[in-house]
Amino acid sequence: MSDSPRPAPVSFSEFEPLTTAAWQQRIQRDLKGADLADLQWTTPDGLTLQPFYHREALAALGGAPAPQVRPPHRGAPNAWRNLPALLVEPGQDGRAAIDHAARALQGGADGAHFDIAGADRFDLGYLAATLPLTQGVWGFTVSRQPEQFLGQLLAATGKTPLRGFLRYSPGPGTLPDDYAMQTQAMLRCLQLTRHLPEFFPLAVNGAFFGNRGATPVQQLAYSLSIAASFLDNLTAHDLDLDTTAVASAIHFHVSIGPSYFTEIAKLRALRRLWATVLHAFGVRPEVAATLRIHATTSSWTQTTLDPHTNMLRVTTEAMSAVLGGADSISVTPYDSLYAEPNEFSARIARNVPVILREEAYLDRVADPAAGSYFIETLTDQLAREAWALFQQTEAGGGFLVTRGKVMESIRLATMEQFRRIATNEQVIVGTNLFQNLKEQFGFDPKKLLRSRQFDTARAAYPSEVLRLATAMHFIRKEQKKKKAAVVLLGTDTIQQIYQSFVRLLPVADRPAMSELPAQGALSLLFSSAEEATLMSAQPEQFQQFADFIRNRPDDSEEDTVQMQYDAPILLACDLPTMQDAVKYFGFKEFTVSGYSTDDVLARLQGR
Repeated sequence: MSDSPRPAPVSFSEFEPLTTAAWQQRIQRDLKGADLADLQWTTPDGLTLQPFYHREALAALGGAPAPQVRPPHRGAPNAWRNLPALLVEPGQDGRAAIDHAARALQGGADGAHFDIAGADRFDLGYLAATLPLTQGVWGFTVSRQPEQFLGQLLAATGKTPLRGFLRYSPGPGTLPDDYAMQTQAMLRCLQLTRHLPEFFPLAVNGAFFGNRGATPVQQLAYSLSIAASFLDNLTAHDLDLDTTAVASAIHFHVSIGPSYFTEIAKLRALRRLWATVLHAFGVRPEVAATLRIHATTSSWTQTTLDPHTNMLRVTTEAMSAVLGGADSISVTPYDSLYAEPNEFSARIARNVPVILREEAYLDRVADPAAGSYFIETLTDQLAREAWALFQQTEAGGGFLVTRGKVMESIRLATMEQFRRIATNEQVIVGTNLFQNLKEQFGFDPKKLLRSRQFDTARAAYPSEVLRLATAMHFIRKEQKKKKAAVVLLGTDTIQQIYQSFVRLLPVADRPAMSELPAQGALSLLFSSAEEATLMSAQPEQFQQFADFIRNRPDDSEEDTVQMQYDAPILLACDLPTMQDAVKYFGFKEFTVSGYSTDDVLARLQGR
């Protein structure tokens, strides 16, 4: 408008500009002789970050990169959609989740993301009758027959111009490329939605990698490789379909961790790399600018111990997502690992993006990180490293061919994180540092360990399962139960137990570890009313032991719960049988000189 006030240029002329040399001189003075290089930070990807950046950093990049520009929403240059994630369990018709979505719209949400485990029972008619589908953004995750679900969705919604996305996620025990291999189903989904330019039926599930401990570079590279397989495979099976149509239907799902600046740079690097990939496929640059990114707060960083710390984690993760340029975001309720969905935690989660928009005004600037000496440099570093790994993956035949090597590389990255957590190099507040040893759990540890929904693919799992198993042991001891239990703590957890224990003792009293189990051994806790014993076993030993215990005719089904890949977390039976089985299958006892396992566990529990 001609009568609208024009923004005045920002000027700080009263401040004298400082050169890089002047800043460095001041830093050296403040360090009082300490070496500036000691403040360098190395990321899990091996990137070295400096403690200080100045204008020369942008010159090294060839000048400041152009800010990223996205289509405005609600007139805001950096708007995002607040989409609460609503889980629909198998056998449910989804009406409770749909009603929750209707209430969420009244509370500031912009739509919802329905994660539907049993799509055949989901009441799409109730969805169309209850929700104002033309006014929001709606996401749907299904585990099978995506083309059938999408056809039913479009039939139920009629001519409604849907905005949102479909994600095909086959479920636990599968690999993220499984949906990419369902070529005919994906082609049908694309054909069904050609008339819906703001509905994206092809999802690249990068969150799969992030929620299993992959580094940011791995997440970017492997996500791009899956997207490239879409561009290759779908056009090869439909000659009337070009790469522009496929690229326009793709959206990325990413998980956002707590490394604040790295996650901002990760999303910005993704947009740059996507433009590079599309250029290689001969797709027009303007198509890359329409990329949609849906971000979720990371399940990898969620904890059951001191769970209110999750509120802080998801807040910084949400900030990283919106500052990095996500188009929509789902914030996970802080108690989702152990509690049934409830209005309090759902409201807290829903309000995080609302506060960032309505009170922090983070939607007012198109690309808030643009021009930052540090973030622009980090974005460039991540993009370069991810592009090199992407090219390496493609040279090996692409993700579909190299997926075994890819998953092994992620496993190694995960094990390195577990090591860093065990040595306090990587901090999980409330779990491996600043623990509340007097914490009263808001759940039954035994019930949680038996739950098939308990998420074991998390950074905190080795630490917290020890605390949960220990609590269960002391409950068993107080109640003098006649049964015994063996709890699988995880891989190589005994090293962490030892290091956690000795940190609680004076230096002069710190005992030696009698013998360290072989690398890759499973760590176990054998627990009865009389005693607890830490043990280790090779995976095949434990599997044989588990098969024996589970197949006992007098054992009830509830005594066993499965981890992913059929590895049991908790096994229980009568004490004599358990003792004989542990001895027969050759489990090796772990000892700390001068301390029994009960002593160790009691000290770790603050008893």
